[in-house]
Amino acid sequence: MAPPAERSVRVSKRLTPPDAIAVLGSGNMGSGIAQACAQAGFPVRVRDLTEAQIARGRGIIESTLDGALRRKKITPAQRAEILGRIHFTTDLGEAVRGTQLVIEAVFEEESVKKAVFEEAGPHLGPETIVATNTSSLSVSRLATHVPEPSRFAGLHFFYPAPINKLLEVVGGDATRPEVLATLERFAYDLRKIPIRTKDSAGFCVNRFFVPYMNEATRIAEDGLGSWATIEEVGREVTGAAHGPFEIMNLTGPTIAHHACQSLADAFGPFYDPTDLLEEQTEKKVPWDWRASEVEPARKPAIRARFEGAIWGIATRLVEEGVASAEAVETGAAVGLRWKNTPFAQINAVGVPRAYECVQEFARRWEAAFPVSADLKARAERKEHDWPIQLVRLERKESVAWVLLDRPAALNSLNTETFHQLHATFRTLAHDPSVRAVVLAGAGPVFSAGADVAEMSTKSVAEARAFGFLGQEVCRAIEEFPAPVIALVEGYALGGGLELALSADLIVASETARVGLPEATVGIHPGLGGASRLTRLIGRARTKYVLFTASPLSAREAERFGFVVRTFPEERAREETQALAAQIATRAPLALSWVKTVVNHATESPIEGALRLEGESASHTFGTWDRTEGMAAFLARRPPKFEGR
Repeated sequence: MAPPAERSVRVSKRLTPPDAIAVLGSGNMGSGIAQACAQAGFPVRVRDLTEAQIARGRGIIESTLDGALRRKKITPAQRAEILGRIHFTTDLGEAVRGTQLVIEAVFEEESVKKAVFEEAGPHLGPETIVATNTSSLSVSRLATHVPEPSRFAGLHFFYPAPINKLLEVVGGDATRPEVLATLERFAYDLRKIPIRTKDSAGFCVNRFFVPYMNEATRIAEDGLGSWATIEEVGREVTGAAHGPFEIMNLTGPTIAHHACQSLADAFGPFYDPTDLLEEQTEKKVPWDWRASEVEPARKPAIRARFEGAIWGIATRLVEEGVASAEAVETGAAVGLRWKNTPFAQINAVGVPRAYECVQEFARRWEAAFPVSADLKARAERKEHDWPIQLVRLERKESVAWVLLDRPAALNSLNTETFHQLHATFRTLAHDPSVRAVVLAGAGPVFSAGADVAEMSTKSVAEARAFGFLGQEVCRAIEEFPAPVIALVEGYALGGGLELALSADLIVASETARVGLPEATVGIHPGLGGASRLTRLIGRARTKYVLFTASPLSAREAERFGFVVRTFPEERAREETQALAAQIATRAPLALSWVKTVVNHATESPIEGALRLEGESASHTFGTWDRTEGMAAFLARRPPKFEGR
């Protein structure tokens, strides 16, 4: 397993309540965005042109909250609090002045958006970030209508905005990286899962989702099967609750038609809406797919058409640099709720077979449907799987951040994650420039634990192998030559906490929750969590954690003694980086050797432990670092350790 590619860490400002947010537009999307922000605790100012439009927007929010109240998702008090955070106005200056973020959510027409931006411009603060909720327009082109394009980006919310967890974060040509980082963190604060995409028509998800719906109508036009057959095959291919016709019934064929036309304008005739979709849009009637019968014999040909379209576009998205394969998978799983995501589908059949399918599909379109050169090359090399990185490596000077990056599954630990973690730590162990490592989640969740979906299908022998693989990974972290800090945000449960316990230090955000709840599903920890926790806090407290199987707060874990520091949520990453950077300035050989001494002291009789400590300390006197350290001390200057 190859280690993940490295990227630099950028620390950015964080938007947190009571930072004010303006939402321009109170239609279906604007009202939904305002509600999502208010639910996260932000004060929101919603602006629209007339009192009638405002009344409609307020009504949408109230209706949505009433539904949540009936389903007992919120209490009457919470409903009142959310509504109390939203202020409606027709005065654009009142809405925008003093806000840290302005989200435009007006009609999907460039001239309309341009007018809004130009009117808002004089009221924007010097550091205000402006975002557009476009699903099809160029972010870079829209940026030319705001005073400072470097603080402009796309935030593509998915309908319904208060519920759908996906948020596409789109950078324009001029967007500063720290602005994208701030918006990505803001997405997490809204309890959403962000994916970064390039400024390209359709961005990531609509680029393959819209053609999937259009292809359903094209298959029907070509007479390959009944509407009911096409609908059923669509559900089978994607693993979604609804097929393409039912989705268009829920959203309206007009939206699909408009999206197809936008993509066709950018990419050519393959994306053109079909005559059947045109006809259905004009009629403004739902697809009556239930009136026909399913024809099993016709399913394979229909499946091949869907797969060719989805796989061909997904691999092109990666090749064009619009989105990573990981972003495609997250977008499909979170935004569309597909159980069978595009690259998972490819890996299920193997890359060579997927290439054959895409090539066959592309023949009828020639240059209008280019086949990914990367897909072809991987097929020729007979690679079975398209690699999906579940572990990301980022660097800031001498500190390496190892990030669990499986957001759709809350960073749950499966076999592939363990393999990638192991490969990452093996690679870093041979890099002398790494003086400290932070193990964390890519987003604000460390890990929900072992992947129950994978675990539930394992035999006793397979579960045993999985447990020992996890132990091997934890041991590699425990024996890593440089100090390792586990940063727990959100929560670290089950295998997630066991993984954190293999680090030298655990720090946590004040809102984090940790625990070993395995007994609630009929098992107990097997990656070393029970053993390591006992060594840290003793038998009685470990049994309390295991027997109750209830999560502890970060403060409780700190009092128990296995979390060493807690930080305010909004500063947890910055504080952890500062701690790791401080540790990274110390003599690396001394830290590596004393780490071995401390670990050995918990496992050996005192005589052996003292002997090892004395021998190890004496060895430090033979290092260049010792000479440099003492010379620097006497000269009253900072030492420059080299690890030799």
